[in-house]
Amino acid sequence: MAAVMIGVDPHKASHTAAAIGPAEEPLGGIQVRAVASQAAQLLAWAAAWPERTWAVEGATGLGNLPAQQLVTAGEVVLDVQPKMAARVRLLASGNTNKNDPGDAGSVAVAALRSRAPRRVTAEDHTAVLKVWSKRYRDLGRARTQVACRLHAVLADLVPGGFSREITAGQGASMLKRIRPSGPAARARRELAAEFPGLRRLDGQIRDTRNKLAAAVQASGTTLTGIFGVGPVIAAAILGEAGDTTRFGDRDRFAACNGTAPIEVSSGGRKIHRLSLRGNRRPGHAIHMAAVTQIRYAHSPGRAYFDRKLAEGKTGKEALRCLKRQISDAIYARLVADAAPRGTPAQAEGPGGQSGNGSVSCAAGSHPGRRLFGKATPGPHPSLRPTATARRAVQATAFKTSHGSP
Repeated sequence: MAAVMIGVDPHKASHTAAAIGPAEEPLGGIQVRAVASQAAQLLAWAAAWPERTWAVEGATGLGNLPAQQLVTAGEVVLDVQPKMAARVRLLASGNTNKNDPGDAGSVAVAALRSRAPRRVTAEDHTAVLKVWSKRYRDLGRARTQVACRLHAVLADLVPGGFSREITAGQGASMLKRIRPSGPAARARRELAAEFPGLRRLDGQIRDTRNKLAAAVQASGTTLTGIFGVGPVIAAAILGEAGDTTRFGDRDRFAACNGTAPIEVSSGGRKIHRLSLRGNRRPGHAIHMAAVTQIRYAHSPGRAYFDRKLAEGKTGKEALRCLKRQISDAIYARLVADAAPRGTPAQAEGPGGQSGNGSVSCAAGSHPGRRLFGKATPGPHPSLRPTATARRAVQATAFKTSHGSP
């Protein structure tokens, strides 16, 4: 660890830095405006401490730009999560007032005390995936908002409104058939005509999806070989995962994405529940992959899901088990993709994990087919097993409990 730790509390309009020594003694501070010369001003101020390390709060969020500028200048930069600095402020025995200099000092103390600090590296291809993934997510939310507003207006013009998911063409066709009978109806029709943004948003979503697919393909990842993982899901996972070495093992990766259950035991009652911790974005991507596997009867995930139901688990418990299997398979592929070319790979078990034959193949690739995009169309998609599948599961459970004739 360097002799001086410099904490940076970033804001939109300004950045505050505070330097501390090895004994956490304050050495000085500075506040600079968020301008083009912000990094040069910080470096000029810190020139008095040649052996220095920078700690930026939220280096993947609001502090991304100053952190990347310092990394480009050849500085050693650490990423400090905001909750770590908040805990330092909470446990401080001295001045606990919240202000920018105090926050910067807390960031420096948190980095100095951290046992495994995360070093900031120069942005690579994962940053591109993260940018387009966020763009795709924002466009989807904007389209949903516009469609909901159009539905609400049409419900006031036509009895029952539009009962299904509406497209731009359907909305325009429906508006042409409406003959308003009064000033209020005419006003509502004019308002509905001002929602032609669906067609524009659909085009932007289509273009962004194509850019996502191209970026995922350029990354050379093998995540799309997992059933139910297309370019959109792969981009969300790759953009948030970043350097896989920071996880250590598949259990930490599962804890990071929220697929590792939390124990809520008391006395002799030991149960686990859904984890609400971790990064929700890769967790949501894994959830969508699990739902896609369950929807298709020919997928290995559906077989695993039905087997968990036969063991007595509820639908939600079986879904959580499947999500954990998919998380383990994703982690195995991330590690394999990050390994140097020519490195001998260990034999993969049924679940996509090296040498682990105890887990299910639910998260593995579809036999004989490398899926890229939507899963192969199968039976009618449904999260609930079909009547035939339920009878088969019940018959299997009955034979298991009573013995085969």
